Amino acid sequence: MSGKDFSAELEVALRAVQQAAYLCRNVQAGLNPDVLEKRDRSPVTVADFGSQALICKSLSEAFPGDRIVAEEDSRQLRLPENETLVARILEHMAPFAPGAEPAQLFEWLDLGGDEGKSGRFWCLDPIDGTKGFMRGDQYAVSLALLEDGEVVLGALGCPNFPFQSSAKNKTGQIFYAVRGKGAFVQDLDLKQAPQPVQVNPLSDPAQARFCESFESSHSSHSDSQRISEILGIQTAPVRLDSQAKYAVVASGLAEIYLRLPTRADYREKIWDHAAGYLVIREAGGKVTDISGAELDFSAGRELRNNRGVVATNGALHDAVLGAVRQAGIV
Repeated sequence: MSGKDFSAELEVALRAVQQAAYLCRNVQAGLNPDVLEKRDRSPVTVADFGSQALICKSLSEAFPGDRIVAEEDSRQLRLPENETLVARILEHMAPFAPGAEPAQLFEWLDLGGDEGKSGRFWCLDPIDGTKGFMRGDQYAVSLALLEDGEVVLGALGCPNFPFQSSAKNKTGQIFYAVRGKGAFVQDLDLKQAPQPVQVNPLSDPAQARFCESFESSHSSHSDSQRISEILGIQTAPVRLDSQAKYAVVASGLAEIYLRLPTRADYREKIWDHAAGYLVIREAGGKVTDISGAELDFSAGRELRNNRGVVATNGALHDAVLGAVRQAGIV
């Protein structure tokens, strides 16, 4: 499978993620954005819906036979009380989908309703890290292509990168990978030549830097602290939202990303990890669950056969898994 040519898919994915990232950036610049509440109480913004609609539109036009697994749908937007919100979404989509009508918006959104259990399909999170987006901080537009349970292409749009706090010009970047072809980064405008991305080969756990979710409800901070102590890490964790953490590790700005379960029955969503998983793997790193098992993307919309996620530069992976076991988390 690694020898297959995905150049057409990559070109469409990069342009779709670029458009969605620009839309999200425009909405974020005008905070406070309109907010709805899902059943799980997480915020859904104008940018969430607009981003998903744009990407589903692009994918359906380029690959009409492909299925899409995505986070959002049109049910709430179809309610009469949300007419103003629909108008706002279409306003932000207008530079990329001029003249779009509400019915088209709903149709594009609902293309993402596939269950993703077999064959070829795209996996999309239109805004990964919505709370970071609301704070004006890090978030990502995440798109991946899967074939027969394998992630074969991943693109992460990170509109607020470069991540380094000293960077004055947040140009925005897209990290991407094709299975067997390596990982790369480009500025969001896609005008510069792609640059290869590689993990930091650091092998001393005590010198490692790790990143974790900003929200403690997403990953156990207390468990992360125990693991850090076991490994002898002195540096405070880098906390940020979204799959941007995968980009941080893949580009060598940290060596460990921990997504530790906050409850026994929780299972990760595939759209929260598919693209970042491939970017780190192709950058020379390693990604498993907390027991060391490979992530299984063949079981539908959730990683039902895995608990948590451990992503590292590869050289530290066994040490981190050992610390997870010693901390009693597995």
